[in-house]
Amino acid sequence: MENNELKQDNTFTIVNDNGEEIKCEILFTYEDEKTKKNYMAYTDNTLDEEGNTKVYASIFNPEEENPVLLPIETDEEWKLIEGILTSLSSEENQNETAE
Repeated sequence: MENNELKQDNTFTIVNDNGEEIKCEILFTYEDEKTKKNYMAYTDNTLDEEGNTKVYASIFNPEEENPVLLPIETDEEWKLIEGILTSLSSEENQNETAE
């Protein structure tokens, strides 16, 4: 996933293995004090077979002009990202019911 182009509207474009450009939206970025890594959760706004929005997560270096997305390789890191997504999802649901 090279040639990532980050835009000011929290979107970026990746080029998949078939050479197709896919626009992705950043859901959140997070720097973990323990691992000293920066994580990004994002979506291409496609749905899985159950109708849920597909969400991806990667490690990235925010200092790079065009960051390369690297895979998350440990269960501990995945649990960290899943915890943040769960927290954000429940906050979003509370905001929707409060309106």
